[in-house]
Amino acid sequence: MPKNLSRSFFREVYEVVMLIPRGRVTTYGAIAHYLGSKTSARMAGWALNKAVYQAAVPAHRVVNRQGLLTGKRHFVGTHSMQQLLALEGVMVQNDQVQNFEKLFWDPSRELTALPPL
Repeated sequence: MPKNLSRSFFREVYEVVMLIPRGRVTTYGAIAHYLGSKTSARMAGWALNKAVYQAAVPAHRVVNRQGLLTGKRHFVGTHSMQQLLALEGVMVQNDQVQNFEKLFWDPSRELTALPPL
């Protein structure tokens, strides 16, 4: 993938993540699907790995398709991703979001159009 296209995809991932409501979670795959590239879940993950130090991008609200905190190692501190979710009322046990199905936010259903760039 050309470098500029990758940057554009990363920016689109950030825009979607900033729309996830407090106390809700989504997945890398749901973001990629919404952006029209359903096979790019891993690329969405790479984008968020670069965003964990940017307070404006709530990367802690993105988990894998099973509700596991697979991105936690990219956050500062042992349990900071879990702590950030807990501050929003999201319960996590053994690195798994509890009530994942209830808390899952699907951008393809919740958003009617791509976010502005």
